[in-house]
Amino acid sequence: MSSVDFIEHPARDGYRIGEIRLNAERSLNALTLEMIEAMLARLAAWEDDPGLAAVVLGGAGDKALCAGADVVALYRGITAPDEVPAEALQGAPDFAERYFAREYRLDYTLHTYAKPVIVWGSGIVMGGGMGLLSGGSHRVVTETTRLAMPEVTIGLYPDVAASWFLNPLPGNMGRFLALTGSQLNARDARRLGFADRLLASDSREALLRELADADWPAAARDAHGVVSNVLRGLEREADEAGLFDAMPTPTAEHAERVRKLMDHDTVEQQVAAILDDESDADWLARARQTLANGSPLSIKLIDAQLSRTRYMSLAQVLRSELALSVQCCRLGDLAEGVRALLVDKDRDPQFRYARLADVEPAFVETMLADLWEESPLADLD
Repeated sequence: MSSVDFIEHPARDGYRIGEIRLNAERSLNALTLEMIEAMLARLAAWEDDPGLAAVVLGGAGDKALCAGADVVALYRGITAPDEVPAEALQGAPDFAERYFAREYRLDYTLHTYAKPVIVWGSGIVMGGGMGLLSGGSHRVVTETTRLAMPEVTIGLYPDVAASWFLNPLPGNMGRFLALTGSQLNARDARRLGFADRLLASDSREALLRELADADWPAAARDAHGVVSNVLRGLEREADEAGLFDAMPTPTAEHAERVRKLMDHDTVEQQVAAILDDESDADWLARARQTLANGSPLSIKLIDAQLSRTRYMSLAQVLRSELALSVQCCRLGDLAEGVRALLVDKDRDPQFRYARLADVEPAFVETMLADLWEESPLADLD
């Protein structure tokens, strides 16, 4: 069985709709290098195909679009590098460099794709899944959507261009989400600009049918309007059914409290404020717990990465993330975090630093250093 399926649905006037379906339900469609390579190749072919009108990207099953990167494979690449097949590296010195370079190239491809890309962000959308969703021209979420960037718990930091899409959020909400890995529902996602349409989770097949029956224009630039019209109709149906009426929006409800918690001059002060907060709201309590269990090194890297990328372009952000992610594998806490949470599952990671105050500034600078004279992503505009 293929880890990713490509389906071409016949549409009117000889056009076709391309569907990409991640096919790894047991791992909640965790993004493997094999999936990434296959998607890059197919997207390139479809972009040059005048008969391909639009792309729909989703995950198999109804539980997840994608729960994140294949971090277990990254762990094995770090701890047992001699076991990585040479063909998987394709010239890269290690698996981490190859994996992240290709994943971020895929994210960039989605962000800059010439044709409409509808990303079906139903169910769990975390980590690498957020990279896929954020790259879509038309980002769909449903009543089952749960978004998060919980990398602080495994010794990483929010990547996949999160340094680019978290920074603009008002009231320091992006930095709060990065530090706490807080989950967002569909209404939160649209409120913060992570999603465009709220649809019913059982309307994916209806979406494909209506796209196939749409009147596609000869001019490719007008295809985005066709997709928007289809999604608008399906969203109207969800609205009329009252599907999202009772859904809370914690990011709105707690926006002022988050702003005050983050209104400090250093990340140490921000972390202390969050951990000392006495709110009994479930959303804030979960945020405190996640932050308390996070890697102190990751906390410092999150702060530094968001600060240094504040005015960078998407391409510049992805290049900076590539170097930092590779360093998290080579020198940082990623292997230990994955071991504790996903491999041995003892939930007792022995991170490099036990406390935030122990993290050495010089080591943070080492982690943030450029690794190449020319980045593997140097060709991104």
